[in-house]
Amino acid sequence: MLDQISQIRADAAQRVQTAATMTDLDAARREYLGKSGSIPALRRGLGALPADDRRTVGAAIHEALQTLTAAVEAREQELLDAEPALDTPLDVTLPGLPTGTGGLHPTIQLMYDLDDAFAALNFDRYTGPEISSELYEFDNLNFPPEHPARESMDTFWLAGMEGRSAGERLALRPHLTGASVRYMREHEPPFRFVYPGRVYRNETTDARHERAFYQYEVLLVDEKVPITAGKALVDTILATTFGHPVTTRMRTGFFPFVEPGFEIDMQCQVCGGEGCRTCHQVGWLEIMPGGVPHPNVLRAGGLDPDRWTGFYVNVGLDRLVMMRYGIDDVRLMHSADLRYLRQFA
Repeated sequence: MLDQISQIRADAAQRVQTAATMTDLDAARREYLGKSGSIPALRRGLGALPADDRRTVGAAIHEALQTLTAAVEAREQELLDAEPALDTPLDVTLPGLPTGTGGLHPTIQLMYDLDDAFAALNFDRYTGPEISSELYEFDNLNFPPEHPARESMDTFWLAGMEGRSAGERLALRPHLTGASVRYMREHEPPFRFVYPGRVYRNETTDARHERAFYQYEVLLVDEKVPITAGKALVDTILATTFGHPVTTRMRTGFFPFVEPGFEIDMQCQVCGGEGCRTCHQVGWLEIMPGGVPHPNVLRAGGLDPDRWTGFYVNVGLDRLVMMRYGIDDVRLMHSADLRYLRQFA
């Protein structure tokens, strides 16, 4: 029996060492170490041996089993190390694979397009803080103390603001208009500037509303600014967005920070004015407020309203992008869905 074990052990070691592939090695493993293999068969025959021989033969079988198992594992590692990482040899003379290209988010792309258009008109670009205060977002903009926009149902106030007011009461900016006073206090008139950025509202999301979205504000201040200058600002924004003149209408509207104020509507570019989900079936989309800065806002900015006047517009960039690309749900803009974003890469 011991001679048989030695012969099987030598044959198995030879098979394992000469295995050229993982398939060959697996075949050797099954032949000698598998359930029906030679080594387990010897172990099952121990019961037929005399009691005095079982201990010696059993120890020899156990040693052969451990030695062959270690040899199989070592050979397996050698084969894996020698195995090429590629299915076929690498031809270094072939041209490389093209790399993928990224792209700007459509909202950011439109923002840059408008920046370029207004830079050509000699407008400055201003950036302000996203965390602002009640002083800049409401008090300086002529909002009355009881205005509902000051409530938490509309504005995201920072925690711990109870009992505070004015400059000590902080919030995520609900609009960009507060930057107009900041800019006026930091610069000398006349002014021409744009102020793009993200704003935050405590709103229920639907196809037309989001809690965080982008706006683009334009302010022109000079000693004499006709309403037609404001119309030129609107035309610049829409012509840059769509590449062609867009039909608009201006309706009288009330906003605390302008007097007179206007609701500026554009013809829906998704349905061409026929009516669709985006425009609530009316053919028009309220796209921006506008108007002449209120005298109290000019005073808050350190200007004399008897000398200085101007025109202001603030447009929702996400809504313009919806019109530009025919998108009917604003929630797609912030969904991080790669299927959506790859269309603009």
